[in-house]
Amino acid sequence: MVKQKIAFVCNECGADYTKWQGQCAECGSWNSVVEMKLGPATKAGARGAQFSGYAGNTTAKVQPLAEISLQDVPRLCSGTGEFDRVLGGGFVPGSVVLIGGHPGAGKSTVLLQTLCKLAERMTCLYVTGEESLQQVAMRAKRLSLPTDKLQMLSETSVELIGQAAEQLQPRVMVVDSVQVVHLAEIQSAPGSVSQVREAAAFLTRFAKQTGTVVILVGHVTKDGSLAGPKVLEHMIDCSILLEGSHDSRFRTLRGSKNRFGAVNELGVFAMTEQGMKEVSNPSAIFLQRSDDVSSGSVVMVMWEGTRPLLVEIQALVDDSHLGNPRRVAVGLDQNRLSMLLAVLHRHGGVLVGDQDVFVNVVGGVRVNETSADLALLLAIVSSFRDRPLPRDLMVFGEIGLAGEIRPVPSGQERLREAAKHGFKRAIVPAGNAPKSIEGIEIVAVNKLADALAAIE
Repeated sequence: MVKQKIAFVCNECGADYTKWQGQCAECGSWNSVVEMKLGPATKAGARGAQFSGYAGNTTAKVQPLAEISLQDVPRLCSGTGEFDRVLGGGFVPGSVVLIGGHPGAGKSTVLLQTLCKLAERMTCLYVTGEESLQQVAMRAKRLSLPTDKLQMLSETSVELIGQAAEQLQPRVMVVDSVQVVHLAEIQSAPGSVSQVREAAAFLTRFAKQTGTVVILVGHVTKDGSLAGPKVLEHMIDCSILLEGSHDSRFRTLRGSKNRFGAVNELGVFAMTEQGMKEVSNPSAIFLQRSDDVSSGSVVMVMWEGTRPLLVEIQALVDDSHLGNPRRVAVGLDQNRLSMLLAVLHRHGGVLVGDQDVFVNVVGGVRVNETSADLALLLAIVSSFRDRPLPRDLMVFGEIGLAGEIRPVPSGQERLREAAKHGFKRAIVPAGNAPKSIEGIEIVAVNKLADALAAIE
């Protein structure tokens, strides 16, 4: 009797070990190494040859880089402008897209809407492994979607999914989700590291050889990262995350990896009774300010992917009754907040060490770039002094440890976006100051002290 092979794999990073150990030496996670029973070895290329009818000549051909055709690959438009923006212009034939998000974020809803629209123009297949066909049909009826052309399949076996797709030959295929599908030759349970890795490799090979766009739905862990081995994100071509809190009707679709477009591109949707509706002008949504502007509020322009986005930053500084004052940042990096408060004391002469400081980005947007530094400190000073800033003021700029104001990328485009929304005054780094922009007064600053003087 052939002895079955056993491996020990980390659920967090996918590292392999010959025996069990309490802590993974690669990622440092505790109790994440689990035992995996390996299936029998297959002949080289056995599974890869299953779709050879689409691959044509399978002989490897070596050719010089200069002779490779640079003709643009035609993209398939999803029918939603915000979705196409995150994808880089639409779906690329033969690509694999992984979309993740918390339960209830709207992953299945936005994909069902997209495929119902695409099915009017091409053959599409929706594979559901978590829901029954009746549940999907009820959602489509509730959203008033066209259901005549979309092909449905309820299956969790990857081999059977591949056979059905090979017969139907769809242009776009959705697999919901990659954590529930399984391969028969892998002995572990669905959702394990080996099953997710091999199932994704199978579907990726199918997409490349047939030219089908494969969209995989992925689960997320409690900290918001995609579940499964890290190698899953290396296999696919595009990884996007659908974010949004349950108490907000807005959802943001952010791309973290894209081989065919810009990363960190942001798409904004609104969850309505008719499903996910795109928000073409998100700056107008995030700038719904009251007529009476209070202290501690200022507007900045962040750069998301290929477009500027105006958001409001709020700060609240209050007396602390604790020995260790609180520093709370929502939508911003808390470590950077602590650093900027030290710069404010050293180079701005404003001491808030005995104060509780709370900062927030309105609308649930997360700001990951350093252009929010200047706006953040001016909002803190405004709250600390209880002096409201002008309603038509816009601020952006990066602050260094020496108190200098550093320029940020795409300064001209940020100022034009602010002028388009009616802002009359802007405090910006001297390196981003243009010669003139119609309708807006530019205040160029080099030091933090200059910026503080500009709001006196």
